[in-house]
Amino acid sequence: MTHTEDSISPSTFHLFLENFKLKLKEVYSELSNTDYITTTRGIPALVLKEIIPLNPLAVIISKEYGGISGKIDENLLMTSAAAYESLAFSLTLGINSALFLQPVTKFAKEEIKKKVFNGFLNEKKMGGLMITEPDFGSDALNMRTFFTKSDTHFQLKGTKHWAGLTGFANYWLLTAREQTENGQLKRDLDFFICDTDASDQQIVVEEYFDNLGLHHIPYGRNRIDVKIPTQQRLDPKTTGINVLLDTLHRSRLQFPAMGLGFIQRMMDEAILHCKQRSIGGKSLFTYDQVQYRLARLQSYFTICSAMCAYSSKNAGLEKDLSTCGIEANSFKTIATDMMQDAAQSLVQLVGAKAYRYSHIGGRGIIDSRPFQIFEGSNDILYAQISEGIIKLMKQKNETNPFLFLSEYIHTKQAALLVKEQLDFNINLQLNQRKQIEFGKIISRIISIEMVINIGNSNFRKDLVSNSIAMLQTEISGLIGNFKQIEFTNVIEDYKENSSWYKNF
Repeated sequence: MTHTEDSISPSTFHLFLENFKLKLKEVYSELSNTDYITTTRGIPALVLKEIIPLNPLAVIISKEYGGISGKIDENLLMTSAAAYESLAFSLTLGINSALFLQPVTKFAKEEIKKKVFNGFLNEKKMGGLMITEPDFGSDALNMRTFFTKSDTHFQLKGTKHWAGLTGFANYWLLTAREQTENGQLKRDLDFFICDTDASDQQIVVEEYFDNLGLHHIPYGRNRIDVKIPTQQRLDPKTTGINVLLDTLHRSRLQFPAMGLGFIQRMMDEAILHCKQRSIGGKSLFTYDQVQYRLARLQSYFTICSAMCAYSSKNAGLEKDLSTCGIEANSFKTIATDMMQDAAQSLVQLVGAKAYRYSHIGGRGIIDSRPFQIFEGSNDILYAQISEGIIKLMKQKNETNPFLFLSEYIHTKQAALLVKEQLDFNINLQLNQRKQIEFGKIISRIISIEMVINIGNSNFRKDLVSNSIAMLQTEISGLIGNFKQIEFTNVIEDYKENSSWYKNF
């Protein structure tokens, strides 16, 4: 009998989830009473001892391989629960699920899947994904890690950095481009499963980074010089670029789950503090600005909930998500922007006491900040959202955002609620700064659509109406910025005649 069967069967997923939540609370409450949070890097020994044996990663593996289900909605619930207690641990689960187990499930050969899943279920192994290179961060398609092939294996060489779980994961998905006989690299890329327990597949960690936050997760620079058996190459079905897009888009559609748990924690902490704190003889909770901040946190909670509801139905492995960039990038950008703002609001409400890494708010600012950078910098993704919409508008020969968005699948209902702000014509040749601003507008209109949809269920109507009102206000401000952006550029030799002391 496997450990999975021992610890979970015949319990339902929901019983597992409740046990998982209780253990998370117990463990992280104990850790918060020590200096471990502020002084130690790497996954805490207590987490490895108390939480990992519950086999949370079995949630991502289907029953036919000995897991719990492999269902997206259950994975979203699990990562959200983890994020409530620890954003770093939730990201650890996210790396394993969205960036390793899900693409392996979808694209790996059957005999390899069985071996890998057995390692996760019975040996508590973990996996990650290596894409980013020192000279090619967001420019991933120009990566220099290459492979050559023989009858029995692929030889991979290169350097990767900023891969979560560096030096800790047992399995890695490695990305590389094929090198031709004349030394040139082909445009497409391939994915390979690297088993670091094998003698020819060991990855050398040349440096561990002193990452500012997310101390649970080791990052670093890795030297790749490995021989990968031919059966450990993923089958792309079409192209490796499609595998990359399908994987990243599915991962980005699951970001709101981490955002939901994290934001709910920030919100609960903020409400509790404001109810307990008295300023000027009255409860902090009663002040208008405080109510505004708390209402924003509740709207963020609602938006992430709505996005999770969408992803649970539309991000399954049976779907090809390689062309779903607009909605995936919208979910990732706005969820991570809300996470950072939620942490900032909690610290602002609590005050100096929260300006410490040992406080959940101060730590939240540092730990949530990289979410706006990794898996696509938000500035870049906002520009890509804009490019995608502009391309569709050009195809319809439409320059009026309202007329287009009122027919676009992800904004049909929402566009009607912001018609007054959107009913104008734009120049479809946008410069980059306007592309980013337009992308922000689109992502928030898509968010309204998601909130409207969840409002059609049994979800609380007051939370829905408050969220829509908040998003409408934010869109109005963004449209104002979009229309008034000035074409200012940096002045390189700014030091000349720029001292107030010499000139006044």
